[in-house]
Amino acid sequence: MTSRQPTHAALWPLRFISIEAVSGVVLLAAAALALIWANSPWSQSYEALWQVRPGLGVAGLIPPQDLRFWVNDGLMSVFFLVVGLEIRREMHRGVLSDLKVATLPIVAAAGGVVLPALLYLLANGDPATRRGWAIPTATDIAFAVGVLSLIGRSAPAALRMLLLTLAIIDDVVAILVIAFYYSGGVAAAGLLVIAAGVIAVLLLQWLGVRAALAYLLPGAVVWIGMLRAGLHPTLAGVLLGLMTPASSEFGRRRAAPAPQRADSPLVRLEARLHPWVAFAIMPLFAMANAGVSLTGVTSGAAASHAVGVGIVAGLVLGKPLGIVLASVAAVRLKLCQLPEDVRWPQMALLGLLGGIGFTMSIFIANLA
Repeated sequence: MTSRQPTHAALWPLRFISIEAVSGVVLLAAAALALIWANSPWSQSYEALWQVRPGLGVAGLIPPQDLRFWVNDGLMSVFFLVVGLEIRREMHRGVLSDLKVATLPIVAAAGGVVLPALLYLLANGDPATRRGWAIPTATDIAFAVGVLSLIGRSAPAALRMLLLTLAIIDDVVAILVIAFYYSGGVAAAGLLVIAAGVIAVLLLQWLGVRAALAYLLPGAVVWIGMLRAGLHPTLAGVLLGLMTPASSEFGRRRAAPAPQRADSPLVRLEARLHPWVAFAIMPLFAMANAGVSLTGVTSGAAASHAVGVGIVAGLVLGKPLGIVLASVAAVRLKLCQLPEDVRWPQMALLGLLGGIGFTMSIFIANLA
């Protein structure tokens, strides 16, 4: 009798836990290094590095951009692709396959957007500063996941899924706010490019194409379309991740795949990309964005300034309270339910993690 070789689907949860446990440490170490570098005598070299323009660009579509752009908008699209894959997997046969559980992070995200914005507006009566109401509403998904990963196995997997889904919704809301409130709206031509890329992906899936490289070009088209539309291009990663087949049988011919491809495209792609995201892309993101200069910043000045008070109140108080109170109300009204292995103290932790705004808040603050 021959023994069946274990598939990636069976082994992946164990690999995932071990990768997550270490990647959180690497992420925070990279962030600490960036912060020290940016406040050292060599701070000019830190900014100079990320302002280097490597000459990458597509004539007429993408002008040459600096390294920080290619990390934040390029490489982080792969991070968001993996996040989209994780959410798609859980929607297929995981914690998010239950509609009432899947609705919970949507409601929680709504509470986590509304209450911080209200607290900011209460602290800022000046119309000039009220424009920054969206600053405390977003969650920095990379750093929130990094902090959660430090907790390790004591945090249930369902809590991570709730955090990922909540943070994605938060970021989508922030991106829409940027597009419609701080910018000139969404460009229709960009939406047409996105639609063309999505149709190409769907066509390849209908034909049963399994080679990941075949999806690279239409994926790039979706990414460029997001950029041209005035939306953050990392949304392309989420969209493509959610579109990835979660079953090994897909396309017009639903015949069983070859034994070496028994795992679904989703499982195979996630297994290949996750280590690169955890140990290369996320630390690079931290290095590129955590180097905030603290020169001239004093706690007294920040606390007395209405904008600072509004941001701190929104992120530290409004975000956790909004997430938890909205979740409690929805569960009590039987609109949603907690996953089986998640309790209210862990939801409070989720609220605190949601208050890690960091790079998204800085980005919105610069626009406001």
